[in-house]
Amino acid sequence: MPIIAVIGDGQLARMMHTEAIELGLAPRVLAGSEDASAAQVFGDVRIGDYTDLDDLKAVVDGAAAATFDHEHVPNEYLDELIAAGVSVQPQPRALIYAQDKLEQRRKMKEIGAPVPEFAPIESAADAGEFFDFVSGEMCLKATRGGYDGHGVWFPDSREEAETLVTDLLDKGTPLYAERKVDFVRELSAMVARTPSGEVQAWPVVESRQRDGICVEAIAPAPGMSDENAEYCRELAVKIATELDVTGVLAVELFAAGGEITVNELAMRPHNTGHWTQDGCVTSQFEQHLRAVLDWPLGSVETTAPYTVMVNTLGADTEPSEPMEERVKEVMRRYPDAKVHLYGKGHRPGRKMGHVNIAGDDLDTVLERATAAADIIVNGAGAAE
Repeated sequence: MPIIAVIGDGQLARMMHTEAIELGLAPRVLAGSEDASAAQVFGDVRIGDYTDLDDLKAVVDGAAAATFDHEHVPNEYLDELIAAGVSVQPQPRALIYAQDKLEQRRKMKEIGAPVPEFAPIESAADAGEFFDFVSGEMCLKATRGGYDGHGVWFPDSREEAETLVTDLLDKGTPLYAERKVDFVRELSAMVARTPSGEVQAWPVVESRQRDGICVEAIAPAPGMSDENAEYCRELAVKIATELDVTGVLAVELFAAGGEITVNELAMRPHNTGHWTQDGCVTSQFEQHLRAVLDWPLGSVETTAPYTVMVNTLGADTEPSEPMEERVKEVMRRYPDAKVHLYGKGHRPGRKMGHVNIAGDDLDTVLERATAAADIIVNGAGAAE
């Protein structure tokens, strides 16, 4: 069976491994350390640096395809791998729009996808002009490297915008700005696409955030009309096709009344797709592997009316109760809960894992998933 090379050692790679071995594939990972989340479970682990071309060449040697759990591998190195005959999925011509948010905004505007007004910011004067243009409704972003609320700023005044931009540019941070969207909720429309062009779109989910980090995802998004859900799915399919994305694509969306706006793109399995592990015929991780190998895609039918995914984010203080005991307590109280842990040490706010529960009644599923996740985070006593 084919070797699949995964570049990146986080929890997304770890969960790809689970599906890869079920499919009979030979998964191999490029990890930064032996105790990294993915390195703990892969049988074939190559220790190296994804910014080192020789390390990249070594991990893809003999692989049927190479893919990623992040978008940060230098594109010039990926071009060299492709020139040497390696099937890199997704390819750099698509990845650039997940790596560079300004380029993404330009491309979205070009293909007619809904985006807020935006402009590159190369000086304090640019910042001041844009602040005035949007009447103070300014969102400043780093064009590269931001995640989970990092690399995003909301200046309250023109002077603050100019001072902030001067400081960030002095530190070498490339910037752009866009009109702040007054959204009601965040949505995620996810698709998978093969190199030969087959596409499958999952149901649209609602992503609930705290401090810029996804706390829970609800599938399908509650209270959403069939018309709006179909629009979001079709938009994600259009973006995947126009950008020639291969593998899984997550299109993060803002919903404001009847208006939908593209927030960001991720070209890999995504936090808002973890619900598919226990609420869908084909999980995002299996589908991603099928897609990058150009295999037929699986069904995206749901297995229950609702599935809720709740992230287990590290508490301010690590519970004295061992993780093993917390997991067993979840099993005792919530036998329908599916616990997924990433093998990571405790750190406040860190994504340690997630809990999925599927069922017929949304309120019940949400309550049970939240309570189960709370036991993992805070210990059994917290949920009494």
